[in-house]
Amino acid sequence: MKSSLPTIRSKRTRRLSLSAACLAFFLAIVEPANASSNMQQVFLTIPADQLPSPELPGAENLDPNPGVPSLLELDSIKVVDASAMALVSIAARQVESARQAEGAKEAARQIIAQKYRWSEKQFTCLDNLWTKESNWNYKARNKSSGAHGIPQALPATKMEIVGTDWRTNPVTQITWGLKYIEERYKYPCSAWSKSKRSNWY
Repeated sequence: MKSSLPTIRSKRTRRLSLSAACLAFFLAIVEPANASSNMQQVFLTIPADQLPSPELPGAENLDPNPGVPSLLELDSIKVVDASAMALVSIAARQVESARQAEGAKEAARQIIAQKYRWSEKQFTCLDNLWTKESNWNYKARNKSSGAHGIPQALPATKMEIVGTDWRTNPVTQITWGLKYIEERYKYPCSAWSKSKRSNWY
């Protein structure tokens, strides 16, 4: 009887290649500065007790050291479908657009509409605040204090609660900045009033 193992391996290899390619594409767009480290984290999230047993067919070709996960572990990752890839594409376009001031303002409007539902007056206050702080420039950095990005987070590493790509992703910065304002001041106009009084918020 002819073994079906080569056919199974071939299918698994094709699924693995597509999954790995989609994952690498997503990481390279959304978090270019940390793509390689994040890929490593994906491998390391699979528990060692879920590795294939040496008794399973084909296990002899896997790395015998369970501390170094095999690429075949990615076989458990579902193939990214067309709708998920479309979402990745939309997110990538939003990030790219937000690297310019007008695109960043539009991204902020979208996040506000979806999550905060603040009025147009509140957006005007936000615009005044972040124009003063950074002119909506995601690369803006205060050399004396170290405050960084569109919202001028201090310390800048605070933004890691939203994403570790805060250095390069303006949408991550905006998302964190809106969250900060909502938690500390409730509304952008309150944060803007504080900034006018104290020159910080």
